[in-house]
Amino acid sequence: MKVLVLTGPESSGKSWLSCLVKERFGGVTVGEYVRHFIEQTGRDTCLDDIEVIARGQLQWEDSARAERPSLLILDTHLLSNILWSQTLFGSYPHWLETELLERHYDLHLLLSPADVEWVSDGQRCQPELYSRQMFYQDCKGWLIKHDQAFVEIAGNWSERRNEVLDTVGRWLDLAGTSQ
Repeated sequence: MKVLVLTGPESSGKSWLSCLVKERFGGVTVGEYVRHFIEQTGRDTCLDDIEVIARGQLQWEDSARAERPSLLILDTHLLSNILWSQTLFGSYPHWLETELLERHYDLHLLLSPADVEWVSDGQRCQPELYSRQMFYQDCKGWLIKHDQAFVEIAGNWSERRNEVLDTVGRWLDLAGTSQ
């Protein structure tokens, strides 16, 4: 099983690109649990919610891993929970990083906020490009610090679609798992 993670700031195309990767290469996609949580509760999150959200994300990921697909595509993982909690509340439950580092992820696609328009959807809260760029740099810094494999993805919507599909295709071909 190869595990691909799309990460980066909001409104950079993670969900859309995850779907495109699944369409092209198959596999199983795991969405972003926090969206489900907000829809269910009908309110903004608070620091006390972070553990519940993280456990929900892990449960979704673990259920998908149990299926043993040849390709597991994660729209996000605990890094987003850590960084959002730090951004919004100035703190995060430290078990999240331990749990994240205990799991294996083969490749991260780090999506830049540049060159694409921010889209409001009722849950997003960083309309300023500067804030999204800071989040991007925090993601990149964490991936580098923890020696995680990643490829930076940038450009307009068409360019990033092509770059993601080309990158994943080459990666799967190298791994011998392309369909």
